[in-house]
Amino acid sequence: MATQEKVIVIDGAGHIAGRLASVIAKELLKGEKIVVVNAEKIILTGKPQRVVEKYSKRWVEWKTYYNPDMRGPKYPKTPDRLFKRMVRGMLPKEKAMGREALKRLYVYIGTPSEYADANKVKIPAALYKNELVPYITLGELYKSLTNKDIEG
Repeated sequence: MATQEKVIVIDGAGHIAGRLASVIAKELLKGEKIVVVNAEKIILTGKPQRVVEKYSKRWVEWKTYYNPDMRGPKYPKTPDRLFKRMVRGMLPKEKAMGREALKRLYVYIGTPSEYADANKVKIPAALYKNELVPYITLGELYKSLTNKDIEG
């Protein structure tokens, strides 16, 4: 009989992206299997207009060094893939350990039915606390960027 792996289910709502990604990266390196739900509710701090400009430059205007005429999205656009890339940036680059750790991370938009009844964990060190700091969620960022793609 196969033993069931322990899975940590984290509710991304109200967490700051970078802080949450660093905590998750450390846990993945320890060998934990982590599932993040509600990725569209993870927060990026900063003035929303500035954050949108920064990511739109990364997605729309970025050129490659080898072929400057070739344009295209170099960063993922959906909230779940964008957050997974943030975590990937905090894992070791040259070792297979980082690749193996990333395989243990699952990020979802919304809550899948299999994790609906699971005990969802909040990370206190990564929660958004200061109400005076402006922010934008990954879901709002995605919507504003897809609207820009349609307009321009």
